[in-house]
Amino acid sequence: MSDMTPITVARGDGIGPEIMDATLRVLAAAGARIAPEFIDIGEAQYLAGYSSGIPPSAWDSLRRTRVFLKSPITTPQGGGFKSLNVTIRKTLGLYANIRPCVSYHPYVKTLHPAMDLVIVRENEEDLYAGIEHRQTDQVFQCLKLVTRPGCEKIIRYAFEYARQHGRRKVTCMTKDNIMKMTDGLFHRVFDDMAAEYPDIETEHMIIDIGAAKLATRPERFDVIVTLNLYGDILSDIAAELTGSVGLAPSANIGEHVAMFEAIHGSAPDIAGKGIANPSGLLLAAVQMLVHIGQPEVAETIHNAWLRAIEDGVHTAELYGSLSIGKPFGSMDFADAVIERLGFGPEKIQPVAYAGHPVGSGSGGRPAERQAAQRLNLGQVVRHPPALKALVGVDVFVHAPAVSADFLAGQLSALVTPAFVLQMITNRGVKVWPAGFAETFCTDHWRCRFVAANGGEVTHADLIGLMQALAARGVDFIKTENLCTFDGERGFALGQGQ
Repeated sequence: MSDMTPITVARGDGIGPEIMDATLRVLAAAGARIAPEFIDIGEAQYLAGYSSGIPPSAWDSLRRTRVFLKSPITTPQGGGFKSLNVTIRKTLGLYANIRPCVSYHPYVKTLHPAMDLVIVRENEEDLYAGIEHRQTDQVFQCLKLVTRPGCEKIIRYAFEYARQHGRRKVTCMTKDNIMKMTDGLFHRVFDDMAAEYPDIETEHMIIDIGAAKLATRPERFDVIVTLNLYGDILSDIAAELTGSVGLAPSANIGEHVAMFEAIHGSAPDIAGKGIANPSGLLLAAVQMLVHIGQPEVAETIHNAWLRAIEDGVHTAELYGSLSIGKPFGSMDFADAVIERLGFGPEKIQPVAYAGHPVGSGSGGRPAERQAAQRLNLGQVVRHPPALKALVGVDVFVHAPAVSADFLAGQLSALVTPAFVLQMITNRGVKVWPAGFAETFCTDHWRCRFVAANGGEVTHADLIGLMQALAARGVDFIKTENLCTFDGERGFALGQGQ
């Protein structure tokens, strides 16, 4: 048993147990050298009183094995408990989400037969930090957090992945024409790092036109690297373009732990019917086998799966004119893959792992020719701190049924020699001074105070301002300090400022 690799396994919610049982059956038949440790997470654990959806014993297993094969978990929508998937990724530092999206034309119906791309999604930051507040009767807030180390890690991963897998191009997608500081940082790091990879073609696209081109011409892309929310949306679009989200695997890679899962959800509407497609989880398990150093088993399973798809072994959502018999159920599909272990596809390009040469055939799939060795990622560079200067403060105020001019009059009357009121915005748009009557305003106002002398202020000055606001009965919600870093403005202008 010494050559058996311990892995943590969660059977999940909804269709999770069915597709996990099917996947483990294939792994066992193929001779995967794994020793599963089963944990219970998800819906049942929420109901048992664990608000995170995961008990301490499960964390112990994950930290011990450092490899996690996970079925889908049900995440409440619009309220309730926090997403367990996000909690696991962030807690264990799984910063890189790798989602290959490949077409299997003509055996899986698709409008894009030449599609073969990989989406490398940042996995820990962005709006998925989940820091949300209700600030007034009318306004709710979600904070978007983007860090330089986070950008550097995921962009480095994308370039190293492309180089190791023979990919020709890396495309960065952001919305930095609007979010100039957060998305702008991601774009700047991408441009800086691209200079280190002259052998790889690079491009940047604004996310909206990038998504449009992905939907209509996915074959023009090779590797896409992007922020968390964009990557989540793009990878589901790309997976569906191949013919079915049910075929898409996902690897979540960190410095210490890796998690492998299908990208689809728990599908409670078909749970217990035995008809779910286990392909996404099975191909995620293939990624896992490569990761733990069993590329020969991964290759055997993947090629058997390709042969099954090529032979018309299709579950219900793939069923069509090239299918054989009735739609296959989860376990029947697994058995069909097992019957083909040791055989490869005859028309689809076979896959090869761990540096093995790729077999002959048309339509090579470099995204599937993964190597078992680790990527050369190096260490995140810790940049020296910038010279930081405090030059003002944004005070967010709850003030219903008032005008911007009225609020400005109240705030300008404050006795605060350190500050002057420079601007008021509502939903980011400047409404004072010289606002427009046509601008719709809510009860949530950003009031920008800057140093009266045009220079710096102190934290004691900030406290004095808050005391003055409180004395006048101003309902301030929060503050954001305005700073410069090495003389560069560290805050955005208001729209219209």
